[in-house]
Amino acid sequence: MKALLIYRAAQFSPNSVEKDKMILEAVGEELWNKGHDVTYVAEENISDDDDADVILSMGRLPETIEWLARKEQQARLTVNSSKALRNASRSTIERLMRENGIPAAPLEGDEGYWLKRGDAAAQQKGDVVYAKDGEERERLLADFKARGISDVVVTAHVAGDLVKFYGVRGTGFFKCFYPTDDGESKFDNELHNGAAHHYAFDNQQLMTTAERLAAVIGLDVYGGDCIVRSDGTFAIIDFNDWPSFSRCREEAAKAIALRVEL
Repeated sequence: MKALLIYRAAQFSPNSVEKDKMILEAVGEELWNKGHDVTYVAEENISDDDDADVILSMGRLPETIEWLARKEQQARLTVNSSKALRNASRSTIERLMRENGIPAAPLEGDEGYWLKRGDAAAQQKGDVVYAKDGEERERLLADFKARGISDVVVTAHVAGDLVKFYGVRGTGFFKCFYPTDDGESKFDNELHNGAAHHYAFDNQQLMTTAERLAAVIGLDVYGGDCIVRSDGTFAIIDFNDWPSFSRCREEAAKAIALRVEL
């Protein structure tokens, strides 16, 4: 099998360029060790001449998604697929969650609000911001619009433990971590919830919910954040395509390679 692995453009890897590179190369090593032919390319450099039996892409550029769609029409396996990546904007995921009964953050509350760029994944710290009240929420919305971003997801802050989760759909791989335990952070937004209390929750239920959401979107390789409340209920507050898996890279790479071979 010939596998083409596509690096994500740096603009979509804020503070995570090396981590994203490392997971892709870890997957490539797994495939190479299984006897497959492995080639790498930056998403800015792909061309219609690039070909493979399976394409594993971390890319998010619109032209990358269109390129993947063309390859899918040629019966090439793509992970993640162009359809999934079109569904992976924050506003689309938010809509799909509510339409499919996935536990999400409420729209109103009395502990502040989160405003998140809705047309794409966060590319800088200002793409995910906290507002302490309705007045600040409106001011921050105006800031987004001044930057040319009109698609903004606004949800109420949820108090509880922030839990990050990582999965590879259909393989049984699913891991959860508390970022305040290890201090690993992209934008330090975890600090708003404070140190984790480690409230008890049903890990299997979270996995089932995450797998269902991944299926709705079409993602094979995914990650996300949820808030676990003191009563054990949870709300998914973020979900995205192909994270860096930096807390569980080796296990994730094996699972992604397995997904390709299923």
